[in-house]
Formats: sequence, C-alpha cells, structure tokens
Amino acid sequence: MWQSSPPGSIYDYVQIASFSIGPDGLVDQWSTRAAELFGVPPQDAVGRDPIDAFVPPELRDLGHRKVSEILDGREWTGVVPFRLAADGTMDGVAEVYVMPTETEDGEKGAVCIVVDVRALRRIETDIAASEAIFGQSPFGFLLFGTDLKVQRANRRFASVFGGAADDHRGRTVHDYLPRKEADRMAAELQRVLETGESVTDMQIVGPAPGSSDRRHWSINLYRVHSGSGRPIGVAGLGTDVTRRHAAARDAAHARRNLALLNEAGARIGNSLDLEATARQLLDVTVPVFCDLGSVDLYQGLLDGDEAPPGIGGHPRSNTGGGSAELRRVAFSSAVSEAPLEEDPVPVGSVHHYGFNSADAEALRTARPAIVPAEPGSLVHSTLAVPMVAHDTVVGLARFSRAKGSEPFGERDRALAVELAARAAVCIDNARLYRREHERALILQRSLLPPGDPAAAGLDIACRYLPGNAATEVGGDWFDVIELPGHRTALVVGDVMGRGLRAAVAMGELRTAVRTLALLDLEPAEVLSALDEIARGLGTPWGHQRTGATRPGATSRDADPSEVYLATCVYAVYDSVTRRCTFANAGHLPPVLVEPDEAALMLDVPPGMPLGVGGEPFEEVEVELPEGALLALYTDGLVESRDHPLDDGLRALRSAIDNPAPALEDVCDHVLNTLDTHHGEDDIALLVARVQGLPQDAVGDWTLPREPRSVGKARELARARLQSWHLESLVDTTELLVSELVTNALRYGEGEIRLRLLLDRTLVCEVWDAGLVQPRRRRARATDEGGRGLQLVGLLSAGWGSRRTPRGKTVWFELPLPDGEPMAEPTVEQLLSMF
Repeated sequence: MWQSSPPGSIYDYVQIASFSIGPDGLVDQWSTRAAELFGVPPQDAVGRDPIDAFVPPELRDLGHRKVSEILDGREWTGVVPFRLAADGTMDGVAEVYVMPTETEDGEKGAVCIVVDVRALRRIETDIAASEAIFGQSPFGFLLFGTDLKVQRANRRFASVFGGAADDHRGRTVHDYLPRKEADRMAAELQRVLETGESVTDMQIVGPAPGSSDRRHWSINLYRVHSGSGRPIGVAGLGTDVTRRHAAARDAAHARRNLALLNEAGARIGNSLDLEATARQLLDVTVPVFCDLGSVDLYQGLLDGDEAPPGIGGHPRSNTGGGSAELRRVAFSSAVSEAPLEEDPVPVGSVHHYGFNSADAEALRTARPAIVPAEPGSLVHSTLAVPMVAHDTVVGLARFSRAKGSEPFGERDRALAVELAARAAVCIDNARLYRREHERALILQRSLLPPGDPAAAGLDIACRYLPGNAATEVGGDWFDVIELPGHRTALVVGDVMGRGLRAAVAMGELRTAVRTLALLDLEPAEVLSALDEIARGLGTPWGHQRTGATRPGATSRDADPSEVYLATCVYAVYDSVTRRCTFANAGHLPPVLVEPDEAALMLDVPPGMPLGVGGEPFEEVEVELPEGALLALYTDGLVESRDHPLDDGLRALRSAIDNPAPALEDVCDHVLNTLDTHHGEDDIALLVARVQGLPQDAVGDWTLPREPRSVGKARELARARLQSWHLESLVDTTELLVSELVTNALRYGEGEIRLRLLLDRTLVCEVWDAGLVQPRRRRARATDEGGRGLQLVGLLSAGWGSRRTPRGKTVWFELPLPDGEPMAEPTVEQLLSMF
C-alpha cells in the first residue's frame, strides 16, 4: 500500500541527496537536495565529471578508477571528501552509496546516494545524548503521542510504577492516577498538545502501586516537534516531591505554630479575669488550630479555694469517684452543624468527668490525652489538655477537629500543651489577683465609716465606689469624726498606688487621722503629724526619717517603690459658729454651693502630698451660710484618660449646681451625670449640707475671775436647762460645771467663758486663757482635793480639753433624757476617788 511520507520524516534530519551518472561518466541528473547540500545548481552540475568537479586533485585518479568500476557494474560505498562550492573554498566529507544501473539500450550508468557525514555524526551524538538522558535520568520521563498514549517511558518511571520500560507503551494517565487527578492530567496534556504552552510544576497527588501512601509529584509538560516543526507528542518529566511537600508542610505548620504562639502571647492574659482569659484562649485557637474548643475550670478555684485540685492534691467531688466539679467557662465552635456532642455542656454549668474517661485521666496525670470519637459524631479527633500552672492543674482545655480536618499529630499535641500552659498561668495569676483584690476590698470596706455618718449641724450623705475586678483596689477613703463642742471633722484622702499595700496604707493613715482628730489639733497640725506618719510608712520597720539631711530626703535604706504618698483634705466644722477650717495636702479643692449661688471651688492652698515632708500646711477658714452644700471627693470622680482634669472639675460644678433637697439624690445625680469611667479608679464622694445650731440651743456667758463666779455659773446652767426642759440633768450639770469653773479659777488665767450646747447631747465648755492642760490624777487618802476630774469622768458620757488660739477649753458631755440613759456610778467607783 502506497503512503506518502509527510514532511518531518527522518530524511529531514539526515539530509540525503541524489544524482546519477550516465554511461559517459558525466552527471546526467542532479536533485534539488544535491543542489542544497553541495551548493551547486543543476545547470552547473549536469554534464560535468563529478570527480573533476567535486573531488580534490590529489584524489582524482583514485576517483576515476572507482567510477570505471562502478560503470562496469560494481556497487560501492565509501566516504569521499568533496568541495562544497565551485570555488573549492569549503571542503566536506560525504558518505556515498553507488548503485549500478542500465538504460533501455543496455548502457551502464549509476545512481549515487549522498549523505553529509557531519549530519550523521550530529544525529548519532543527539541520539546518544538523548538515550543517556532518557535512560539514566533520576526523574520519571514519559513521551506521549498525539493520541495521549505513552510512546516511551524511562527506567526511573518503570521502577516506581512497576514492570519494564517497554511495558508502559500504549497506556494512558488513567492507568496510573486516581480518576480526578487523571482527568486533570489528561486535560493538561491535551492543552499542551494543542497550544504548545508548557506546564511547569504541576502538582499531582496519588498513591504508588502496591502502597496506600499519598505521593506528591511535580510534573513538567512540553510539546515535542519534528525537525520541520510538526507536533509529534508531549514529553512529561515527573519528580517525586513527597518529602519536599512534607518538609514544606512541616515548615508551614511550624510557621503557623509560631504565629499562633506569638498571637497567644499578645492576646491571652491581657485581662485579670478568669472567664475572659479562657475565652481569649479559644479566640486564638478556633478555627486556626481546631474546629471547636472548650475550657473547664475547677469550681473550687472559682469559689476562691486556696489550693485547687491538681498534682499532689486530692479531688474534692461529691459525684462518687469522678473528677472534681468543673465549670464550663468558655466554648467556641467554627462548625455550623449541630449537635457535635451527645450531651453538650452549657457554658456556666457545673459538671464532672467520669473516673474512667480520658478527660479525668488527663486531669489526674497532668498529661494530654486523646479522647475517643463518639460513633456518628462529626468530631473525629479531640485532645484533652490539662491546664497546668506552677505544678497545679487549674482546669481542662478540649480541642476538637471535625471530619475533613487533619487529625491531631505530635506537633499539634505539643502546641496544645504550650497554649494551655500559657492560659493556665494567666488564669492562675487572675485567680491570685482576684483573691488579693477581694481581701483588699474587704479590708478597705472595713476601714470605711459604717452606715450613714451623723454629725451635729450637718446633714451628710456619701458614696464609695471601689474599682472593679479588672483593676486593683485603690487607697481612697473618707471619714466623718465627731469632735467636742458639736464640731465635726470631715476627711477625704487618697493613697497613691493600688493593691493590697495601698489599702493597708490607707487603713493606717485613716486610723492616724482619727487618733489625731481626737487630740483636737488644728487641721494644719493634723496634716503635719500625718505627713510624718506617711513618711514613716515607706521606711524599714516604720522608722521616721528624722535624720534626713534635707526636707523630703529619703532614708538611705528606703526602697523608692515602698514610699507612700497620699493626698488629703481635712476640714473641721463648728456647728455653733458655722465656720469651717480647711487644710489641704495636695488634694483636689472642695466644692461649695451657697443657696441661690453657682458652685465654686474653694481656694484652699494645695500643700505637698503626705509623705513628701518639709513643707508646712496652710489653713483657710470659711463661714458657711445656712443651707450651703459642701462636697469633698477623690480624683476618680473627675479624672479620666479621655478628658483633662479641668473638664472633669467643670462637669462636677455643673452637676452639683441647684442641688436637690435630699442629699442622697444629690450623690446619685453627680455619679450619673459625670463620665466617671467607673472601674478605672476608686471613687469617694462626701456631701454635707450646713444646718447650724439655732441660737436658742446655745448658752454663752463670760464670767469674771472671782470666786463668786462658781455660783453664778451654776445659776446660769440651771436656768438654761430648765428653759430646755432638761430638769433631770440640772443636778449633775450644776455639780460638773462648778468643778470645771473652780479648776479654771485655781489653775487658769484671765476671764472665764461658760458655754452650753444642746443638740443630740448636752455639751458644757469652760474656757480660760491658761495654757496648762488639766490632768486627771488619783488623789491620796489624805488629800483634800484632786478628785474633781475623777468626778467629771464618772458622771459624764465623756470629757476632755483642747487648746484654743488664746488658751484652752475643758468640756464634758451628757446624754439627753430621751436618749440612751447613762449608767449611774457604782459605789466602788465613788469610793475609788478616796
């Protein structure tokens, strides 16, 4: 059957030329290929002697003999040098095949087939090189025909897919790959064959014969052409990149794990709240690390137990032998299908794990455990990871992956342990902080005035709002201290710093203020003494820094972090004169609202904070009109990160203008109006409305310095008590007044002043210009005097003395008849004076 050979056959590579020699030994036919090979057109070759035309002169004799032999009917094959051009400048070597012929007339001729030897050598070299590359290549090599069937495979490919190299002829990609991957590969082969566009690093996944392991190959495809450019198939070069893929996957996992740990370090633990920290752990891990997760903490830990169950502990459980009670504090899921568990545990509920469960085993051993999947569950891989902090298990974190996700491996387990440990440390820190915060709060509240403070001549309301659990407790405090003479000390202070130490320092300063106030010192003197006490709090063993070389210098042994600073406003209000004396130690100024007037900040010189030392404090006396409102507060009420302090002070003045009649309503309005950002700092607010003693509740007389003033004092006291309908107190009051006036005559100086004050109690004051303070002493049996102050102490509810700017005042106090009756002195108490 005749078939034409299309362009691109082997002859294109070999470049065969032909010509014929007639009986006369001359060229009688010259092919087009011969013209191309020798560079001689037919008109220059036909009719010429080929030996004379193309053979070098030194070989012509030999050439003529060979031509004669050929014309005699002999075949000949050999290599003949020739000149490629008529000018003989380029020589070549031709392999000539000579076949004798006969014409119709019986004349002898020859047909010559000529091949350029250099072209043959190139072909031999190319074939050898191709065979070496194809056969010895460490990569799998396939040659697909235009029908996309394997035409040739190398030994490397056969070693992977079995059999000899020739056994793979005629196969297709569907014989090697899963259907999905084979279809993708076939589509790419067809595209490369049609378009000529190469494919580089195409990733194919499939198992090798006789193995279920997934293998990864990198495939390169390119179209193969004949010498004339005709496509004859597609070559495929395959490289097994399974290890590289595994290494890349491991590197990606390592990068993911590092990124996850970095994110965990940034996001977990920025809140001192147990539940918030647990939620942060799940925010980091779901869905990056797992599809769903939960966190359980020991119920005892949440209840404030000192030592939660854990390593070395014994679980406290009422469930008959499982794990201790746990509370589900956080849950997160990236899977929409539900339910994922047969018996899901709601967030906030208390539960326990069975004794034989993997979760309970993880809690007991403090080692992670694999939780078996429930039949039919969407979850196929679960890690139960104990949360261990400082060798103590505080809870359990569960990480689960749903079907379609990769099961947990060893690296995942190590990462889960690290994440759970970080969260556990933060949770344990939050637990310790919560415990300290609660103790500090209990201490702080125990040091604040109980109930609603009461004072003579003042209507008082107060508010104290401690910082929330996310911030440390502060050192804010306020106090209302009743002083002799129906006077009242109002105190508001703030210890700088936070935490239990600040609360303790606040308690010490508050106790010191009450002690100093009962000494009836002037406000500036109280703050000066308090400053020395505050300075002593920051030195080892509480020693005072009296040896400092300069004002405010700290002790050589003092740690600067231990120095306590505090601000304080101390005010003393006299309900008789309605005058209030202020002294300020670095605190915010009080606010005064007079009737029908706008609120204003009192100009009280802000001295240095307590604990700095070296600077005196100034006093300011202000007369308060009836009905005026006075507000003392701490900086938490007006200070915030969001606005300047001046804006907060203006807002306070605006909120307290036109105050409501009820002080409780005033406090609520101020706190609701101001942007206090409650929780950032403690807030203390003390509001007092002036209600001075009426004039008919005060008896005030000046007595000359003479003996008959004792009797005059008794008469005045009797008359005033009778006008107040306090006849039951007349005898006791007359006796005690006579004792105090007698002492003023004996030991005092200048004129004598007697004052009776009626409010919730009866107060009697005797003033003179002497500076010597009375001292209670025990009289001997033979002494005729010295028992007056003992008698005052026995018959009164309280007595004392205080210095005044021009002398001293001795006072005693008696309860009113409608109040709680005062106990009568016993016989033993009366006899003890003798």
